[in-house]
Amino acid sequence: MTELLDRAVQTARALSPEMQDEIARLVLAYAGRDEAVIELTADEITDLIEAQAERMRGDFATEAEVEAVLSRYRL
Repeated sequence: MTELLDRAVQTARALSPEMQDEIARLVLAYAGRDEAVIELTADEITDLIEAQAERMRGDFATEAEVEAVLSRYRL
């Protein structure tokens, strides 16, 4: 194990069990294992399917719509 990975594991040990499991899922997914990184709810799956359909239709936000959303989060 590299020094950097060892430090990451040591840091993760101080986190909640839920966060440790999330980190483990990400590492396993990155390493090519068949672990689910994120488990979607039924509503999230429906939203994702609709978003994919919008993308296939070329139904994207205009620059003005994107700017309106981003302007809410700028300092």
